[in-house]
Amino acid sequence: MTDFRQVTDSYAVSPQIQPEDIAKAKADGFVMVINNRPDSEVPDQPSSATMEAAAKAAGLAYRHIPVRGGPTPDQAAEQAEAIAEAGGPVLAFCRSGTRSIITWSQAAAKDAGLSRDEIVEKGSAAGYDLSGVV
Repeated sequence: MTDFRQVTDSYAVSPQIQPEDIAKAKADGFVMVINNRPDSEVPDQPSSATMEAAAKAAGLAYRHIPVRGGPTPDQAAEQAEAIAEAGGPVLAFCRSGTRSIITWSQAAAKDAGLSRDEIVEKGSAAGYDLSGVV
């Protein structure tokens, strides 16, 4: 079951997806998948290599930017760069989607010129409380 949560016209987040969810991401118009989950957090999670192979087989770009806890400034910058270079809508995922939206809020949202209130509002609309992290 997919739970893609639209944050902006060009960015969505999701809890953990499976390789078979990549087809829906492609059908929904995403051009890139960003995996913010470190490998082996739990035994049954698909590896980054598995997710990358599924994305590439579907014709999607793929980036692995593993975040443990909160994102570092470098990870936030790398996420913003990936989004900017994607050339279309991006789907980012982690265990619950929280790391993906927080990482976006730290750089990409600010690069897009969004105010703190706009970032918090977009997070809330997607089901995440960013008021304490922005």
